[in-house]
Amino acid sequence: MNSKTLREKFLAFFETKGHKVIPSASLIPENDPTVLFTTAGMHPLVPYLLGEKHPEGSRLCNVQKCMRTNDIDEVGDAWHLTFFEMLGNWSLGDYFKKEAIEWSFEFLASKKWLGIDPNRLSVSVFAGDKDAPKDTEAADIWKKAGIPEKHIYYYPKSENWWGPAGEIGPCGPDTEIFFDTGKEKCGEKCEPKCNCGKYAEIWNLVFMEYNKKKDGTFEPLAQQNVDTGMGLERMIAVLNGKDNVYETDLFKPITEKVKSQILKVKTTSQKLKVDQARALRIITDHVKASAFILTDGVTPSNKNQGYVLRRLIRRAVRYGKLLGIENNFCTEAAKVVVDMYKNIYPELLQKQNFIIEELKKEEEKFEGTLSNGLRKFTKMGAGNKVSGKEAFDLYQTYGFPLEMTLELANERGLRVDEEDFHKEQKKHQKLSRAASSGMFKGGLSDASEMTTKYHTATHLLHAALREVLGKHVEQRGSNITPERLRFDFSHSEKMTPEQIQKVEEIVNQKNRQKLPVICEEMSPEEAKQKGAIGLFRHKYGDRVKVYSIGSPSQGSGQVFSREICGGPHAQNTDKLGHFKILKEESSGAGVRRIKAILK
Repeated sequence: MNSKTLREKFLAFFETKGHKVIPSASLIPENDPTVLFTTAGMHPLVPYLLGEKHPEGSRLCNVQKCMRTNDIDEVGDAWHLTFFEMLGNWSLGDYFKKEAIEWSFEFLASKKWLGIDPNRLSVSVFAGDKDAPKDTEAADIWKKAGIPEKHIYYYPKSENWWGPAGEIGPCGPDTEIFFDTGKEKCGEKCEPKCNCGKYAEIWNLVFMEYNKKKDGTFEPLAQQNVDTGMGLERMIAVLNGKDNVYETDLFKPITEKVKSQILKVKTTSQKLKVDQARALRIITDHVKASAFILTDGVTPSNKNQGYVLRRLIRRAVRYGKLLGIENNFCTEAAKVVVDMYKNIYPELLQKQNFIIEELKKEEEKFEGTLSNGLRKFTKMGAGNKVSGKEAFDLYQTYGFPLEMTLELANERGLRVDEEDFHKEQKKHQKLSRAASSGMFKGGLSDASEMTTKYHTATHLLHAALREVLGKHVEQRGSNITPERLRFDFSHSEKMTPEQIQKVEEIVNQKNRQKLPVICEEMSPEEAKQKGAIGLFRHKYGDRVKVYSIGSPSQGSGQVFSREICGGPHAQNTDKLGHFKILKEESSGAGVRRIKAILK
């Protein structure tokens, strides 16, 4: 089975169960400052998991683009990835454990769908603790569905509990489904949680029945939800009997293109003792991830998503150098990514020129950094040794992997303190994680009064910018916290003080006019006919929410702003307070950024 067939089968199956197929959201969370990227299929749906009505109903399914970078150093093994696709189905206060479990078993085991032998399936369920009881209900449903009792395992919260997305919010016990790969047992107590490779986790069903509060306690949710996730890449590998995701149709064409670049060059770099298979996997994963991040409007920089993108591109280039590739190969590999995904995510083809241009620029910029690193290296080696701190500085500042530093040192008869290098690396990772957890606390579920006000203020700001600067202004991203809003928009010139003042005046005028904020559901075509602005160039579902500020769409009054948006919003502009722009600056080529507050 190939990836195209699995995507189609998954969505078709859940359509037969009354689910509506919704499009993938952007990799960049629209109004969530707690994470840099969309990390799971449920991430864009948190408002609806908390009770807000979804325009497509209470049963949903889709294939969601996801990015996770906490395990970036693990990429190159059999399973870890940065970019991946998540197949998911959701119940928003509709069905619960019985249907979710029975349907997942049907999809996996029925010959009409995937036809997996039930004897090769095992499941784990929540063992219970002081916060929630043992999930015997889920275990009983699995037994009745067809999973042998000896294949059901009870695990604690560390294994079988999901969420919340931040520090607070919806969460609950889950049940995980494992596929027996056929490998020998690692011992008498070999079971799914031992990670020996015999059992591959293929699907996770989360039963969101609790809300974690700020004091750390759990309360029952008013609305019980189901949130499931099946990693497309891992499932395809398992179904095809592969022991790693890179041997599937989702990666092989990219890897083959990169390998073809190695054969075209002759360089002394090929003497480097580098694990070619691992290097190829890293390059393949990173180029694919970079292409998708670029598609969603991010450009390489030293901050936030741009920093992650820069790190991915440069890491791919570094490993290309280790393999002996001297030319700009990322652009050629990215063209393959576009060709592979253009029918599934058409935005890749629309942004192809932008993707290629940005990759080319970043590769060329990195060439200079590498040259500087080599000059820095020639000054090292006091006492015939390169210290761990010096080796890590080459890695962190100039992009030298340890393998490159070891080879260069060997040529000069120097020794590298590898143990100290790894200590420096661990110390940096610890600091980095601590900084991230401090920066991105809370969660999308924290739809506080102030974030709701700021969300509405971005709509007023957007409309005011279009009035002052012109209709070419389009949103390129936003980031909201309870303290401020950040809004990126398309505009090629720095705003004048007069323009900034005029935008402020317009927003504050609308606040004083006490305009109602009206939410309506309609088809994307109806929204377009009514002049609604779509914030991002992506596919919408059959029904969307449209927020109008000024008057209802059927009313006679003038509407100031009308946008397709997921919410939440204030009910009237008089709730917002005084709007003040703190800063207007560049956020990339042809993109400006405004930071503003409500007082």
